[in-house]
This record gives sequence, structure tokens and C-alpha cells, in this order.
Amino acid sequence: MAQNIAQCIALELQVSSKQVAAAIELLDEGATVPFIARYRKEATGGLDDNLLRVLEKRLSYQRSMEERREVIRKAIAEQGQLTAELARSIQQADTKTRLEDIYLPFKKKRRTKGEIAREAGLAPLAQTLLTDPSQDPQIRAAHYLNPAQGINAPASALEGARFILAERFAEDAGLLDRLREHAWQHGLLIAEGTEQAAQNDAKFSDYAHYREAICKIPSHRALALLRGRRTRVLRVRLAMPDELEESRRAPSIGERMVSAYLGLREGTRPGDHWLAEVVRFTWRVKLLPRLETDLFGRLKAAADSEAIQVFGRNLRDLLLAAPAGAHVVLGIDPGLRTGCKAAVVDPTGKLLSTTTVYPHAPRHHRAETLTTLAALVQAHRVTLIAIGNGTASRETQRLIDDLRRAHPELGLTDIMVSEAGASVYSASQRAADELPNLDVSLRGAVSIARRVQDPLAELVKIEPRSIGVGQYQHDVDQTELTSALRDVVEDCVNAVGVDLNTASAALLAHVAGLSPALAKRVVAYRDNQKGFRCREELKAVPRFGAKAFEQAAGFLRIRNGKQPLDASAVHPEAYSLVERIATTMGYPIRSLIGNAELLRTVKPANFTDARFGIPTVTDILRELEKPGRDPRPEFRTAHFRDGVEHPGDLTSGMILEGAVTNVTNFGAFVDIGVHQDGLVHISAMAEHFVRDPREVAKPGDVVTVRVVSVDLKRNRIELSMRLIR
Repeated sequence: MAQNIAQCIALELQVSSKQVAAAIELLDEGATVPFIARYRKEATGGLDDNLLRVLEKRLSYQRSMEERREVIRKAIAEQGQLTAELARSIQQADTKTRLEDIYLPFKKKRRTKGEIAREAGLAPLAQTLLTDPSQDPQIRAAHYLNPAQGINAPASALEGARFILAERFAEDAGLLDRLREHAWQHGLLIAEGTEQAAQNDAKFSDYAHYREAICKIPSHRALALLRGRRTRVLRVRLAMPDELEESRRAPSIGERMVSAYLGLREGTRPGDHWLAEVVRFTWRVKLLPRLETDLFGRLKAAADSEAIQVFGRNLRDLLLAAPAGAHVVLGIDPGLRTGCKAAVVDPTGKLLSTTTVYPHAPRHHRAETLTTLAALVQAHRVTLIAIGNGTASRETQRLIDDLRRAHPELGLTDIMVSEAGASVYSASQRAADELPNLDVSLRGAVSIARRVQDPLAELVKIEPRSIGVGQYQHDVDQTELTSALRDVVEDCVNAVGVDLNTASAALLAHVAGLSPALAKRVVAYRDNQKGFRCREELKAVPRFGAKAFEQAAGFLRIRNGKQPLDASAVHPEAYSLVERIATTMGYPIRSLIGNAELLRTVKPANFTDARFGIPTVTDILRELEKPGRDPRPEFRTAHFRDGVEHPGDLTSGMILEGAVTNVTNFGAFVDIGVHQDGLVHISAMAEHFVRDPREVAKPGDVVTVRVVSVDLKRNRIELSMRLIR
């Protein structure tokens, strides 16, 4: 079975089964995807983390398929109906849907009308009329009257026979498979607005009179339609094209497909008309509703998958956004009536001071606020001010402009920061543990300051769904979403690496091999021992076993420790290899690190052995050139235009600078400083055709846009990155 699964996955991923088998073996041994991707390239033939994530997911699916296959096989065998042909069909089923179709006739279900008819002895009548339409149904049915079972007339007998055949047809796996695929390729999704939609929900007005081929509906539209259906704002149904023809009298394509599959044909024999009516009944009452349910489920699953991928890609970009670095930062969470909350953190994120000021309406303590902020900046030598982009953000930015003009000697720089999720963090238990003596209202300012210094380290403390970079994230499968986003966070954290002596428990918990409980023990040990001096000390942490060390050590950094390689991504298991390279080159390890000119003369093939192949040696040499290199881009900020603070300030044709906040399949949302993101539709993202918006923009990018239109009533701003009309 394991070999079959490996071959199946290899075919899907278009890699060798040997690579897949090696990856499966490592996963089963407890290895994590980041560890396998970076430190086991020889075993997997260089499978990257993206392929390994897909492989891991497909492995879970295939194994659950095998479990279900065995359950179904056993259940049918217990009924004494498992034939060799049926067993072969079960074994060859390649999807869970196909498996369930095969099992459907044998599945225990509530007592049906067909079952009642069979109990009344009408099964022979149904079979006779199906196999020999030359017989007259009325005459034949007269032989099956059974007053004790309520069969008092031929019409009652024929109705029972119809239920028997309809159930048989509707449970035919081959027929279901054929109809389902045809309906997916040719079916239409029809939506109509309800009275409730017309009265209460303008955002669904685009779907009030809507139809589209179901297989062509993009993810965002599918989720919108299904949400409208779920909230009863829209009536949504599946239809075949020919069924929309009001004047049509001939059998529908669905009916014709059922008849063709069953070998039935139109004719003048006595039973032909009756069988045609049975087929029509089966199609309308049983098959079409079943197909609608199945295809809506398929549409939802595909839309969920795409939406989750979009969310994951955006989250990855946000987590890997450029860090401002070691600045003393003043974070400001703007507000009007409740004031602006301010917090100063040192270059490591440690809280130094907090205050609340009231520069805006209704209090207007502007002069007092400038004095307070100037004192804070001077006392702590603040070099960067981070302003949350919520309510009163532009007013607060003007305040900081005044501060900068009044005190040019301070050399201040300010940046507008997305405060998405800051309020969620402020009220969390994690924030209470980190900032136990700080008021909830001030914790958001601390988070805003820290997320400028290192977005990754701060954003991992917030539930990803609260960061707001997805499309319809509340409509998708929440279990799948949580799993996918957890994987994204893990991959990002391990791609960057973590400073073992400064990282929070929240950040450490995402390091390969570390659980939240183990991360807390690492922090407790660090606090007790005043820091780690080398990676080997991790083994002294309670319950930090050999497996955890193997998985985590390479992703944990120790700056200025005993062992210089501890500051790099070189795994401790390869230290002996580096020592061999250093000895051969005649240099101590410390002199080798960063010596790019010397390292480029080393031939990886000269240092391979049974354990380390050319991929690993090459990675090590590259790492030694730039140890602990950060893969994130250079820090850059957007500058919002003065005097443009509200949607009403916008005019068509205006050229503005902004920051991309979210990217979807249909375009990108851009913050231009008016408290409402504008949308750049995919068709307006470049002069050339754009297939994927991410080809042009990612969350965090600073872009120049042109205002196309502003709809104040619907609160919509249309932007273009094609600056020339």
C-alpha cells in the first residue's frame, strides 16, 4: 500500500517515487517540512518546502482514502455482497467521491419509498418493465395488486415500481460519475436576488440577475455567491443550458444521458413512455438535486482552496516584509475621543515608556502633546515613529510633521503601519503575559512599534485570520485555513531563522521541532541562565530531546557565542564538515566565515562523503559566505499626499503613492491614506496583460497609483497602476 501511495503522489507531483518515498519516511520519523527541505536534500532529491507541503497533504488524503476503502470493503463483505468485480472497483476508485458512489447502494439508510415498494413485492414488476418495454405497464401491474400492502390499483403498483427504478438509477456509480462531470463542464449556476437582498444588501446587487458556467466561476465570486445563498440573500441553483429554454418539449440533456447510459431508447412500445417518465422523475427529483449538492460542494472546495492559497501567499509576504531593524521606536495607536496611545520600545522590543495624549478633537491639547512627545523622543533617543493606520491616523501624521518641524535636530522619520490585529493581540492572554502591568489600551501601541522593527517576530503573536490579508477568509473551511496558515508561519520563521537569546516564546513555538510548551521551557531556561552561549546548551533544557534538537538547532541563532557557526544556518551535525574544509584550506573557522573570495575557490565535490552530498556542501559554502543572511527585502515606506485624508478629498486623475495591503485573485488593495483602501483591478495593474496580480504587487509593496473613480455612497475607490490613460 505504501508503495502505491508513493507512486500515486509521485505521478501527481511529477517527481520520482524514490523522492516521494524518502520524504514519506522522513515525515513518518517525525521530521518537519522546513528541516527536510533544508537539511535532507540528498534524501529527497532537493524537494523544496512548497512541494513537500503538497506531498504532506496528499499523503494524508491518500492514507485516509485507504482507511475508508477498507471500511467500505468490510461493510459490503459483511452484507455478503462483495463480488470480485465490486472489490476491483473499490480498489481502483481514485477519489473519495467515487468511493462513496460505489458504497451508496449498500449504505444503511432510512426506510425509503423504494424499499417499501420492494417489501410489497414490486421489484419483479420494475425489473420486467425495465428489461421488456414491449409489455403494457397497466396490464402487467394488474398482476401485482396487494391490498395488504396498500397496492389497490395498477397505478399504485406502477408508482412503487417507479420508486424502485429511480433509486437504482440514482445510486449507479458509473451514471453518477458521468453526469457529475458533464454537469460540471456544461452546467450553469443561476442566482437571483431575494426581496431581502433588494432591501438590505447592496453588495450582493451584482448577483441579483446572474448566471455563469459553474466550472468558470473564480474563487472570490463563488464564495460571494455561496455566502449570499447561505444568508438567504440570493436564490442559487444549478441548471443545464437546455433546461432554460421555456419552449423546450423534448427530453433534457440530463434525461437523454440517463436513458443512453441505461440503454433505453425512444419508441412506440407500450413500456417506452412509462420508462421515459421514470427517467424524467429520476432526473428532476433525485439526480439534479444530488448533482447540485455535489457540484456546489466541489465549487466550494475549489474556491476554499484558492482563497486559502491567496491568504497564505499574502500572509507570507506580510511576515517576510522588510524589518526596520534596531531602532528605538515610538509606536502611536491614534484615536480621537480616547486619545492617542504612545509606547517607546528599545531596539530589542523591550518596553521603555508609555503615555496617552489628546491632540485631536474633542480635547485639542495639541501644544501639550507636542511637548510630551518631544520629551519622550529626547529621553529615549527615538529615531523612528510608527503610526497605526486606523482612526485619526492622518491627523496624527500631521501632528508628527509639526513635531519634526519644531525639532529638526531630532532627525525623526515616521511610517504608517497597518494596525490589523493589534486590538486582538492587546486583549489576548499572550499580551497579558508579556505586558502584565500595562493597560490593554496601551498594548496596541507596543505592538505597532514592534511590528516595524520586526514584522515576523510580532505578527506571529496574532491569530493569522485577524491580520486581514485574505479574501472571504471567514467563509472558507476554517480547519483547512488554520492548518495552511500555520504551515506558512512555520516556513517563514524557519526561512529567516530565530535569535535564541531574544526571541519570544510565541516566535520560538514556530521553529521546526518546537511545541509551544517546549518554547516556554526554552525561554524559562534562558532567563534563568542569563542566555544561551552555544546551541549544545539546548540539550540541558528540560524535555528537550535529541529529535527536537535535530529539527530545531539549525534554525536557532546565537550571536557572539562560543561557537561561531551557531550564528549561521549550518546545522550542528555538519560542524565536522566545516572543520574539515577549514583544515584543508589552512584557516581557522572564524577566518573562513565571510571570506567569500576564499570560499568560492572551494570545490564542493572534494568534501562529499556518505553523509553529505554536493547539495549540502554547496549550501554550507553559500551560508559561510553570508552567515545568517536575512532573506527579507530592504526597508521602505510610503509617503501619503498632504491634504488627502478622506475619500472625499480624492479626485479622478490624482496620482498618489500608497502601500499594498492585500492581494486577491481579482486585484490589489492599496492604502492611500484615506482610511479606505482603494482597489486596483487586475486589468489596471500594468500596461501588459496580467494573469496573476502577484506578478505585479505583493502586500507591503510601495506603489504609485492613479485615482479612476470614487463612489462615496458605496465607499469604493477605484485605482489604476496604469498611470497614463
